[in-house]
Amino acid sequence: MEDVLDTYAKPYDAGRPVVCVDEGGKQLIGDVREPLPVRPGSPAKQDCEYEREGMANLFMAFEPLAGRRHVEVTERKTSIDFAQFLKIISDEHYPQAEKIVLVCDNLNTHSPAALYEAFEPDQAHQLAQRFEWHYTPKHGSWLNMAEMELSVIARQCLDRRIPDMATLRKEVNAWQVQRNQAVVKVDWQFTTADARVKLKKLYPTIQLQ
Repeated sequence: MEDVLDTYAKPYDAGRPVVCVDEGGKQLIGDVREPLPVRPGSPAKQDCEYEREGMANLFMAFEPLAGRRHVEVTERKTSIDFAQFLKIISDEHYPQAEKIVLVCDNLNTHSPAALYEAFEPDQAHQLAQRFEWHYTPKHGSWLNMAEMELSVIARQCLDRRIPDMATLRKEVNAWQVQRNQAVVKVDWQFTTADARVKLKKLYPTIQLQ
């Protein structure tokens, strides 16, 4: 926990951006009957019956000090999918960074080993060296600021019926463009010193002889 908090306390460094990553799901739901639009004196109407169209995954990369985020919509969230997402982050979003300081939870797919499942050893090794890995503790994924952005997108963009992957990608892209243009950052206030007081019960007790 303190490792992540100390990472958040560091000043902004464009050469070593702190990027939080996480993923969330979205159930694809289609209408059985065409919804009725708003009319004078009548609100929009949507039939309670719907069709399940499967699940989609959203990988979130969020740089809280710069107010930048990138969301990748995928059909799955396997180790290979995660590795390919990291490659996009490295090659397309931070190609000039000396090192990408990565914060993620300790899900078994979130490791350098995932890169070796997706790429040849030389490429996997090179890509793994682009990242400095920091993990939130077990049951401490709330420390990952990417979770905050996933919560925002769930409320602002995903709280309605979306029938297919193409529509989901279009809506998610529009959301992230708008939010990036607004440069929405996070002013993280919870520090290691705070944790030692407020979460004291999580620390081991030292028995003095």
